[in-house]
Amino acid sequence: EVQLVESGGGLVQAGGSLRLSCAAFGFTFDDYAIGWFRQAPGEEREGVSCFSSVHKNSYYQGSVEGRFTISTDNAKNTVYLQMDNLKPEDTAVYYCAAVRDSGRWFELLKKWQDADFDFWGQGTQVTVSS
Repeated sequence: EVQLVESGGGLVQAGGSLRLSCAAFGFTFDDYAIGWFRQAPGEEREGVSCFSSVHKNSYYQGSVEGRFTISTDNAKNTVYLQMDNLKPEDTAVYYCAAVRDSGRWFELLKKWQDADFDFWGQGTQVTVSS
């Protein structure tokens, strides 16, 4: 059974940092791409970052590029999202999600842009105070 469990959210002041973790069960990153998404109150869910070991590539939403970093620890089957220089507009529930990584890179990005991933974690709240 595929399962994703996020942790690491919390309250932080603007300019601070948090590291989110997403522990994956039932699959490996060799076969599945991982995406981080977020959803603020009253807003649609949006992609934050995407990672593919198949394509050896990662991608970031423009507003977080240079501040957020996605990484993996294959030994722990865990994906991380390091978030630095946080801003109040980063406040949201953050989700990790997985999709079978069997297509081309641009097809994966389209799925990520559409939040069209197959398996989702429960989410973790990130609140950035000004």
